[in-house]
Amino acid sequence: MSYYSYNFNNNSGDYHVKPKLFRGAIRVLLIANVAVFLISNLLGINSFVYRFFGLVPTSILGKGFIWQFFTYMFVHGGLGHIFMNMFVLWMFGMELENYWGKKEFLKYFLITGVGSGLITYLFSMGSSIPVIGASGAIYALLLAFGMMFPDRKIYIYFLFPIKAKYFVMILGAMTFFSSLGSPGDGVSHLTHLGGLIVGFLYFKRKILWNELQLLIKKFHITNPFKNFIRKVDKKESKSTPTSSGYATDETMREQVDIILDKISQSGYDSLSEQEQRTLYLASKYFASQQNKS
Repeated sequence: MSYYSYNFNNNSGDYHVKPKLFRGAIRVLLIANVAVFLISNLLGINSFVYRFFGLVPTSILGKGFIWQFFTYMFVHGGLGHIFMNMFVLWMFGMELENYWGKKEFLKYFLITGVGSGLITYLFSMGSSIPVIGASGAIYALLLAFGMMFPDRKIYIYFLFPIKAKYFVMILGAMTFFSSLGSPGDGVSHLTHLGGLIVGFLYFKRKILWNELQLLIKKFHITNPFKNFIRKVDKKESKSTPTSSGYATDETMREQVDIILDKISQSGYDSLSEQEQRTLYLASKYFASQQNKS
């Protein structure tokens, strides 16, 4: 998935490269947030938007406004608020979307945003103060960037370089201690912390599932998925060939290139089970060939 467009000059044979600043899920999220901000401010209905679409715990509990877990992410309180959130979304989200694909990026953004809203709700159920902004999901994006590109340098205030992993650690510590303080600064530190927690759990979900499986075995708990997992394992063992299954290695590489192009465009989740299996078997085959040589 490329963030550049190409202008070809047929007369001279050269071409120019122009960066695409906004595309895919980033563009959709930017347009949605800016549109809500402009409409609410131009029509002078900020108070209504905050109360009806912001996250108001007492309204969720008493009036059943469950959509607020989703809509609060698209409501912002001022120009500085929306500018900073959208700037971070573009700056760090662009590379994450390029790596994951549009579908996976959007899924991560929405899951962490809704998840941080749920955490905020659970710890402030008696509050009638609206919580607004995409900050929970934004903090989750920063966490994702720090975990995926830990040694990438981030320039604080565009001057002071720091590795992404340390930046996220400092950010997490500051957010945690801020969430323990009094909520008098108008910032929902709990929502920020919730974004970091949900983002971390999302990244570690496979490890946590494996740990749960071990716990089930240790305490001899009946696993309802046991028979299903056995069937999948048998199917995989039967379908694993002793050779590559292709006429030549070059043919196999061509098939793998097609699958990798699909991942680049739409993310790993867009692959069918057969394509995932082909990629897995190809990696094993070429690894074994390399070891032999």
